[in-house]
Formats: sequence, C-alpha cells, structure tokens
Amino acid sequence: MIWSWLGIMNPHRMTWGFAYDFPFSMIVGVSTIISFVFSKDTKRFPLTPVTIVLVVWVLWMTITNFVALNPLEAWPYWLRVFKIQVMLFVTLMVIRDKEKLNMLVWVVTLSLAFFGIKGGIFAIATGGQYMVQGPEDSFITGNTEISLALTMILPLMRYLQLNANNRWIWCGLILGMFLTTLAIIASYSRGAFLAVIAMGLFLWLKTKGSKKIFLGIVMSIIVVSTLAFIPDKWFDKMATIQTYDEDASAQGRLDSWRFAINLANDRPIQGGGFQSFSDLLFQKYSPDLKRARDAHSIYFQVLAQQGYTGLFIFLLLGFLTWRTATSILKSCRNDEQLRWAQDLAAMIQVSLVGYAVGGAFLSLAYFDVPYLLATFVVLLKLVVQESIQADAVPRTRATVARSKFLFGPRKKSEQVR
Repeated sequence: MIWSWLGIMNPHRMTWGFAYDFPFSMIVGVSTIISFVFSKDTKRFPLTPVTIVLVVWVLWMTITNFVALNPLEAWPYWLRVFKIQVMLFVTLMVIRDKEKLNMLVWVVTLSLAFFGIKGGIFAIATGGQYMVQGPEDSFITGNTEISLALTMILPLMRYLQLNANNRWIWCGLILGMFLTTLAIIASYSRGAFLAVIAMGLFLWLKTKGSKKIFLGIVMSIIVVSTLAFIPDKWFDKMATIQTYDEDASAQGRLDSWRFAINLANDRPIQGGGFQSFSDLLFQKYSPDLKRARDAHSIYFQVLAQQGYTGLFIFLLLGFLTWRTATSILKSCRNDEQLRWAQDLAAMIQVSLVGYAVGGAFLSLAYFDVPYLLATFVVLLKLVVQESIQADAVPRTRATVARSKFLFGPRKKSEQVR
C-alpha cells in the first residue's frame, strides 16, 4: 500500500530540502521484500494468461535493453520500470482477499484523486486560465500525463462510490469525480478530452434500464456546468483536433510517430530500447527535424523502444486483461453477493477504454496504473473463484443430505465409485 502511494502520488516531490530526493520508495520496497521473504504465509504466484504475458513483457524489456541504442540513459530508466514490475509481482502474491484488494484500490484511487480534486479547485479559482500540472520529476509531471492518469482513475472513483456504505463518503466521491473532471478539462489535453468522451459513451452504453437515463442526465449536467466557465482559448485548443495539419503541436506528434515507424522498420524485432527518443537518433531516423520530440503515444512509444514484437506483447496484455474482466462479469451476473466484483470489473474496463483512447496521443506506456489495472483483474478473478467455490460446498453438502433422506445411504460399491 505504501509503495503504491509513494510511486503513484509522489508526495515527496511536493516537499523541499532533503525529503525531495530521499529514497522513501527504496526503503519501503526493500523492507516489503525482506518481510515477504521471511514471512511464513503461503507464497504462490498466480499463473494466468495475464500474469504469464506480464512476465514475458518484463523479460522482453530487459532483452531489448541489452541492445539499446542509447544505453547510458536506457539502463537507469529500465531500473525504474523494473522496480515497478517487481512490486507488482509481490502484490500478486500477497493480496488474496476482498478487503486487501479494496484497500489497494482505495490507495491507488486517492493517490491520483488528490491531484484531481486539487486541480479542480484550482481550475474554478482561476477560471480555467492555466493548465493543471502533475508533481515534478514523476511519470505524470506534464499536463498531458496527469490528465491521462486522472482519466484512468475516474472509473475507479465511480466503483468506490457505487459501493460506499457511508453517506458522507458517497457524497465526497461524487464531488471528487466532478472536480477531477474539471481538472482533466483544465489540463488542456486533447487526448484526455477524447478519452473522457470515449469513457462516458462506453459507460452509458454499458448501463442498463432506468440507470441509463439517470446517468445520461447527470453526465449532461456535468458537461454543461463544466463548459460554462471554460475560457475561449480552451475551445480554440480543442478545435485544432479538426485542423491538426495547421497546428504545430499536432504536427510534432506526427513527426514523432514517423520517427517511431522508421526506427521500428530498421530494427523490427528489438526496437531501440528505452530512451530511444533522443536527439542523436532523431538525426538518424528523422534528419529533417532539428531536435527530438516526445513519443506522444503509448503505441508508438512501445513500437520505437520495444519493436513490433514488444508492441504485440503490450497489446496482448491489454486484450487479455479485458477478456479476464469480461469473464468476471459473466460469472458474477446472477450473484448479488458478488455485485461489488461486477462493478469493479466493469469500471476497470471503462478505465482501459480511457487508457486505450487517451494513450493514442499521450506517452504513459510504463506508468504504474495500467499494470495495476491488470493486477486488479487477476486478483479479482481469484477472489471471485474462491467465493464461488466456497458457496458451492454448502450446496453440495445439502444435495447429499437430501439424497440420503429420500433414497437412503449409498452402498459401499457406489461409495467407492
């Protein structure tokens, strides 16, 4: 829980002095791993399609880094990503019940909701005149990165609100979702704006019955009240989606994508390794550009750095995460006790839609949250399976008891069979 909080929220980046660079995460990570090794609890790594592909993904990123084109910067970045993945493996072996899983969802959600609520208040106070930014020296420093992270967290806030038993918490989450939506819009990110639209449409289509009408009314009120105070320059920025060929920022994205394709075509299997978007490599694969640009897309980021092979593994991980969530929805459909699991699986799918759409224009391929969503799905599947099996045992015993009452005890030969 503490590792996830430090890694996602980066609270030390909002301090000064020694605390700004103090290795809090390293201390927590080492302490957790040591206590995990010496713990007497059962340690089992769940072998599922998602976890197997996740292991392959980590191995592939390591292999490509041995042949990276920018090794001096690639290895420090690999270490940063590798630590995240190792702690995900620990999480998969530690958490095994509903309470701990929900606690982790709360930690992840609040770690980013903090910036959403703060950013929403900031947007109201300034009339949306300034961009909402993330914490310094983190995955979500820029306005586009924090906007995609907040987009992914909105559905998890909805899940917590749906299952909140306390009225004040329920109302607080409603307010938090509204302020987070304001923060996303005030980030001036076109990719996040499209992601929010895609998520809202998907969520509305998945809602059934009278709830669909209610949700449509609520979403309409939020949109109208949000856009009412947004300044004209925000609309001018969003209008460039249609006139991308005249916008310098949009052209920069296209230049980065062409660079990624050129690099991947030259090294189709392994790509260029981490930190491939450098000035030196841009001079080789996009000589008409004066300086390097950001990837501006999770897909082209992975394509350039991990090759076509890595892109396939990355997409396969997302597909299997989606399919696992779908199987959870089917198994919980008629079980009222597992309604919470159905809500969580559905909201994870909504979050994946936001990541898939917004990620097409933003670079967050190695951020913690998408991989935590895959972890949530695996753990949720295990919890649901254990719950269904536990419910099946009393029913089986009751069936045997009724059989004895009606037909008498079985003969020894039948018992053996």
